[in-house]
Amino acid sequence: MPETQNIEYKSSWRDEFLREICGFANAQGGTLYIGKDDNGNIVSLKNTKKLLEDLPNKITAILGIVADVNLRETEQGDYIEIVVEPQPNPVNYKGEYHYRSGSTKFAVDR
Repeated sequence: MPETQNIEYKSSWRDEFLREICGFANAQGGTLYIGKDDNGNIVSLKNTKKLLEDLPNKITAILGIVADVNLRETEQGDYIEIVVEPQPNPVNYKGEYHYRSGSTKFAVDR
């Protein structure tokens, strides 16, 4: 399945991907998959236990929201699914407001 307005794939985690979560939160919500390539193929993660511990705390501490962080285990490998609900109030990432439109995210001035 290709990336869409509500789906984003990343092969590994970097903290800058909190911007993607922020963009989902300020739009219609969405799901960020960590451990999948741009086509949605599983590339597997090796540090899933640490990510499962760290990600919920980072999302809450930096963005001020709660997102579901789930481990998905398959025969092809493990990946993490981060489900973000749309938020009633604007969410910012380090003072920047991001918004998801189509399959891209962009910063907006408030």
